[in-house]
Amino acid sequence: MAFAAASAQEDTGREIINADKRPQDWLTYGRTYSEQRYSPLDSINERNVGQLKIAWYQDFDTNRGQEGTPLVVDGVLYATTNWSKVRAYKADTGELLWQYDPRVPGDTAVRGCCDTVNRGAAYWNGKIIIGTFDGRLVALNAKTGQPVWEVNTIPQDAQLGDVRSYIVDGAPRVAKGVVIIGNGGAEFGARGFVSGFDAETGKLRWRFFTVPAPDNKPDRAVSDGPLSTLAYKTWGPGNWVKSGGGGTVWDAITYDPQTDLVYIGVGNGSPWNYKLRSGGVGDNLFLGSIVALRPETGEYVWHFQETPQDQWDFTSTQQIMTADILLDGKPRHVVMHAPKNGFFYILDAKTGKFLSAKNYVDVNWAKGVDPQTGRPNTVPEALYSLTGKPWLSFPGDLGGHNWQPMAYSPKTGYVYIPAQQIPFNYVPGTDSNMKSKGLNLGLDMSKIGAPDDAKVKTHFAGLLKGWLIAWDPVKQAPAFTVDHQGPWNGGVLATAGNLVFQGLTNGLFNAYDARTGKQLWQIPLQSAVMAAPIAYAVNGKQYIAVEVGWGGIYPLLMGGMARTGGWTVNKSRLVVFSLDGDKQLPPVNKKGFLPVKPPHDFDAAQAKAGYAHYMDYCAACHGDNGESGGVLPDLRWSGAIRDPDAFYRVVGDGALTAYGMVGFKDAMTPQQIETIRQFLVGRAGATYDREVKARENQQQIPGQIIIGPDFSQGGVQ
Repeated sequence: MAFAAASAQEDTGREIINADKRPQDWLTYGRTYSEQRYSPLDSINERNVGQLKIAWYQDFDTNRGQEGTPLVVDGVLYATTNWSKVRAYKADTGELLWQYDPRVPGDTAVRGCCDTVNRGAAYWNGKIIIGTFDGRLVALNAKTGQPVWEVNTIPQDAQLGDVRSYIVDGAPRVAKGVVIIGNGGAEFGARGFVSGFDAETGKLRWRFFTVPAPDNKPDRAVSDGPLSTLAYKTWGPGNWVKSGGGGTVWDAITYDPQTDLVYIGVGNGSPWNYKLRSGGVGDNLFLGSIVALRPETGEYVWHFQETPQDQWDFTSTQQIMTADILLDGKPRHVVMHAPKNGFFYILDAKTGKFLSAKNYVDVNWAKGVDPQTGRPNTVPEALYSLTGKPWLSFPGDLGGHNWQPMAYSPKTGYVYIPAQQIPFNYVPGTDSNMKSKGLNLGLDMSKIGAPDDAKVKTHFAGLLKGWLIAWDPVKQAPAFTVDHQGPWNGGVLATAGNLVFQGLTNGLFNAYDARTGKQLWQIPLQSAVMAAPIAYAVNGKQYIAVEVGWGGIYPLLMGGMARTGGWTVNKSRLVVFSLDGDKQLPPVNKKGFLPVKPPHDFDAAQAKAGYAHYMDYCAACHGDNGESGGVLPDLRWSGAIRDPDAFYRVVGDGALTAYGMVGFKDAMTPQQIETIRQFLVGRAGATYDREVKARENQQQIPGQIIIGPDFSQGGVQ
């Protein structure tokens, strides 16, 4: 039996390594271990893509953010959805074969910053393996959907900080029979780590912590050595010993068979505020770094830190890609990376040696990087936690590139980056206490919002941008750029048909010429498209598939201003296309819910106090300044704000916990909760007429900006 299991593992890994021999399948998150998201299928190409139509679609039961990349194995498509659900369909007809609901408790929603999303599953030896939002890793029988094994990935006895706010929303990767998974939660309080589990049994094989434990205490983990000798000395005195320090590995995990290394992308510090976190001392390894490990043991091999002294939420958790390219006329096997900080990095895949970096979007926090070491030349004013002054940063906390996957075409030699510009104004806070609920960023949340000023709003809207950038990694320069209406657009697929596919926040799904960027095809899908498409084939017939659904941190926190990228009503589904498709989507209510006339009376003094509490505890989900971005309920139109008792039952007691809205009576007093209600009543009255009028012209989208040029005062008007 042991020999049979080992052979099966070896065969599955070999199939992924040789994925181009099975171009009809999509066997792992990025199709191949290289994470290039390039399909060799070319039946759909630049000559006939205009004939593409919907072959089939299936609605999901969670109208929230959909970020999943489906898998296709032997004619079956496996899709993961919000709340960590899994569905298996016949890939040619859309017939539902089975579905699995891990029944994630609703109260776990408060642990994550960025919606209860899921980005995908792994396939290995007849099993579909998924990470659940509450931190489990579950292996399902690929034919039946029945659980094979389940394990909690969050150790109960580890040194993880006082808050321990952990979630899993990234896709697992499997290498040499080891399932590798990280986690998120650093915005609230967490200590990052990545774990390797046996793919057949779920037994823990190894664990690597990304930041040291307080007092350099060992974890009895494979990371003890490098943390003790390399990382601990880069941390100063600060509340990282209470928060956990951050460094969660919430997305990027790439296995490279050529070097036999797993590259993990490490996230931001906890809290963001560098002075509060570490006394403004040290580079804080391994935050903002790529770390190379051995897949079977987790042994440390090398690291490269892209963002020392991180205080901007410049994670390195964005997709890590490997490729063979010519540099200085010589072939090099490299790692290519476009993290949040705005620079495109090329490293030697075997050694981690820095080869080059160039900004792919506008950057003002650093004046380039050192050409020898790759260390950014940070602008002194950008160190807001040390200067004590606000800093308007380009990129902002959502990065020049976020989780949305990029793609690489070996035919063109271009990396296609879903890039964006969303500036952020960092206003340092001074409170080092850790809240049990709510964001723990070390920022003055009462001052990062903006007054409801039309001039400021118009100015800021002009700064919100999105692009598809075809980046030439050899020249470290753009080959072409496609402008979009706004940021937070979808991931990218490149194909041998000389095509690049990408969906947009305005609900349009596009195909471009991979060589020039010319738009060749477009179809409206009714809701925003954030997920990356895939290509597959059944019986020689090619399909393109993509998940549809609006969500994630951008609309949750940005609120109404996020709708400037395009007004769509959230309707989540999976849509599949073919050249002979004959389906159409059903009609949809394009205006969404209409505002409800709010109560007239509110206490202005209480509302002013309520704004600060709202920004601390509510804005991360319900939007800046009380205005929703279209994912979760807009509290201005909630019936609960009309009655203090009803409002307290929801916000204090947690009457809607099963749906993800937990109670906050352990974090706020009844009086503080009432001030939030007063604030919402005031905001509803101030914006009601504008909201009604906006629905008469969907281009005039109401919204309250979260960031802008001057936030020294903040507050509401």
